[in-house]
Amino acid sequence: PKPKAKKPAPAFPADYDDEAKDIIRAVKPYSMTSPERLNAFILATRYIARHDIPGDIVECGVWRGGSMQACARTLLSLGETERDLYLFDTYEGMTPPTAEDLRRDGRPAQELLDAQGKDRPIWAVASLEDVKAGFENVPYPKERVHYVQGRVEDTVPGQAPEQISILRLDTDWYASTKHELEHLYDRLVPGGVLLIDDYGYWQGSRQAVDEFLEKTGERLLLLRMDEGRIAVKPWGVSGGS
Repeated sequence: PKPKAKKPAPAFPADYDDEAKDIIRAVKPYSMTSPERLNAFILATRYIARHDIPGDIVECGVWRGGSMQACARTLLSLGETERDLYLFDTYEGMTPPTAEDLRRDGRPAQELLDAQGKDRPIWAVASLEDVKAGFENVPYPKERVHYVQGRVEDTVPGQAPEQISILRLDTDWYASTKHELEHLYDRLVPGGVLLIDDYGYWQGSRQAVDEFLEKTGERLLLLRMDEGRIAVKPWGVSGGS
């Protein structure tokens, strides 16, 4: 059989700095996240450090941990190792989708999952051991990296920190995204950064976000980072008062 062709190295826009490019290259084997969304996480990490935004960093849905590795590498480059990093995941792959979970073209997520084996990327299967092994190459203090295993509906908010500076949501589905926003957005500090990985890809993710904003009246400017969205939580009372 022919050897598998190597995946091409990421192509970067001209304005990406060398440090960000090096970090993205280093974590790419552990991430399905695009360079644009990884760069946004890097910039968000620099932003909270530069402006002394308090709080820990939370990611829901981590696959092999590459995105949080990028965050940790950025913190290390800034000499900042006091923040705790929380990686929430089943560490067994995707939870079952619901009727709201359609791809952007309207095809049901369950149909897409059924059509592919669990070794395919859509299932996002990575064990806890695999994620921890990836972090062995990142010299961030181990006692500050928390792996929280289980459905977010079972682990959030009980095992989440009280103050969050960056909240990255990447569990794809409507129910989990809705749960995360309802329980963690209030813990995101004013000036903190919200990253939503699949807003433009999975209709359920978008629906959960849109419903949350409609219900709370929170005035978020969701800026596009290819299929994802990024926003800074406004200062002042939630609801736009």
